[in-house]
Amino acid sequence: MKRVLFLCTGNYYRSRFAEELFNVLATKHGLAWRADSAGLSPCPQNPGPISRYTLAACDRLKIERPASERFPRKVTGPDFVTSDLVIAVKEAEHRPMMQTGFPEHLSCVEFWHVHDIDCAVPADTIADLEERVAALINRLKQTETYSQHSAA
Repeated sequence: MKRVLFLCTGNYYRSRFAEELFNVLATKHGLAWRADSAGLSPCPQNPGPISRYTLAACDRLKIERPASERFPRKVTGPDFVTSDLVIAVKEAEHRPMMQTGFPEHLSCVEFWHVHDIDCAVPADTIADLEERVAALINRLKQTETYSQHSAA
């Protein structure tokens, strides 16, 4: 099973939604991939374990949530080593954090441009993530199909 790691600042909203959506879509499309998520600088003052916007989007998409939700977690060096793909959801925000905290892993990170709540309304952010995660699923499906045909 391959692993994609979604990164955002707090692991409370964007990366958590990307993780949940990716896992549902990967299963639906029969991909041998699983997502996880972490934050580059989680904020302990968040009200609860996960954003209400993430929960609302998961409810709308009928993504089942665990009965006991984990709290945001901070990314660690080993997370980069054990991931086949690492995606930070907003380059302008996360590249500097990567350069400061994990410069040795910067070259392995793919950067997206998904705004946080300070720059976009949640509906737009969620829609952007839905589109990007769906495109990622399609990209990985094509890669797996190509790999299967090359091995034959």
